[in-house]
Amino acid sequence: MTRTIDAPPASVIARFGWHRPLLWLSVGMIALAAVALVGLVVDQRSITGMPLWAKPLKFSLSVLIYSVTLSWLLGQLPRARRIAWWSGTVAALFLAVEMIVIYGAAFADTTSHFNVSTPFSTALWGTMAVSIVIVWSATILVAVLLFRAELGDPARSFAIRSGLIIAVIGMGLAFLMTSPTAAQLSDFQGIAGAHTVGLADGGPGLPLLGWSTVAGDLRIPHFVGMHAMQVLPILALLLELGSRRLPALRDSRTRLGILVVTAALYLGVIAVLTAQALSGRSIVSPDAAIATVSTALFVAAAVAIAAIVVRGRRLS
Repeated sequence: MTRTIDAPPASVIARFGWHRPLLWLSVGMIALAAVALVGLVVDQRSITGMPLWAKPLKFSLSVLIYSVTLSWLLGQLPRARRIAWWSGTVAALFLAVEMIVIYGAAFADTTSHFNVSTPFSTALWGTMAVSIVIVWSATILVAVLLFRAELGDPARSFAIRSGLIIAVIGMGLAFLMTSPTAAQLSDFQGIAGAHTVGLADGGPGLPLLGWSTVAGDLRIPHFVGMHAMQVLPILALLLELGSRRLPALRDSRTRLGILVVTAALYLGVIAVLTAQALSGRSIVSPDAAIATVSTALFVAAAVAIAAIVVRGRRLS
């Protein structure tokens, strides 16, 4: 009797492909990042305490990473392809609009975010705000589609879905920055909204990132949360690769357990970073409560992952 062995399934990337408009956007971001790098070298002007071209560079790299990731995620969908394509295309279009405003402001030697000093600046900031909301909404729609799709391996599926959901939460934290502060309301200077809490934007910050070292900074939980859509799928991939050499990881339930704990830890870290920022505490000077909660989160996650791996060894 002849035994037939099925060939391994084709990869999801090979079956469904990538979203091309988002890939073209990523190519554009590489070009814009090069422009910003040149600007950092030859243009010594600064704005809100940072080199003028630092923000365009950061946003170019962030949009590059986001667009490549979303392009790949859309390629995982076996159904609702038309809705998925339009979601990605709309996201690409309005991300491009946002980047045009950011680079236009840099060339004009002014700030793009929160700038309502003139009717034209207000219109540009309003355009950016609308673009951000549209991109956020498109990302939510993609998350809904991914939750309804069959993605194969349970651990990988969880990583993709949870990563995108956490990213949506992280993107949503940007709305906390858009309200005018008490100081801005009492002494209006054409700025409505701020990254920092407790002090005005523009103080001492981490190199290039600009995150405040003297006050709370809402950009930190926003950044960390937004990039969960890369961190968790990459971790899932690393666990799959590790399963070739580590028997404990060969059971998908073990990898899934590790990813569940990691996602919970990720949410906890975002919550702590948000609370720290809203309390006006700098990322480099957490108070005792923040330090204690952070330590407890990481210890609990480490213990849980160790227990999952031990169980995986017994099952292997």
